[in-house]
Parts: sequence; C-alpha cells; structure tokens
Amino acid sequence: MLKPTVTLKPGVWAKVKKCAAAGGYSSPQEFVEHVIEREIARLEDAESEEEIARKLKGLGYLE
Repeated sequence: MLKPTVTLKPGVWAKVKKCAAAGGYSSPQEFVEHVIEREIARLEDAESEEEIARKLKGLGYLE
C-alpha cells in the first residue's frame, strides 16, 4: 500500500520538528498526524459545507 506524502517548506518542517520534540511526540510525523486529526475533528463538527468554508476562510486557508 502506498503512503500519501506531504511536502512542507523547510522553515515549516523545522517548526514541526521543534514543536514535536517540545510536545513529547515520538516523531514529527506523529505530531503532524495529531494536528491534522484534531483539525479534521473540529471541521467535522460543522453542520454544513458553508460553515466549513467559513471556518477555513477564518483560518486563512481559503480566500
């Protein structure tokens, strides 16, 4: 089974590694998975696609 990959800018990856170490995660990958899972759970609580889009706009992910 192929694993999906995500490419991060070097500066972002450095921050991920620093936060993972400070947070006691076993690896930067574990930290990234946790952050993504937490955000997905937050967005899944939204009642509609419009609400999800509004939340993503508020976070700066959409224009």
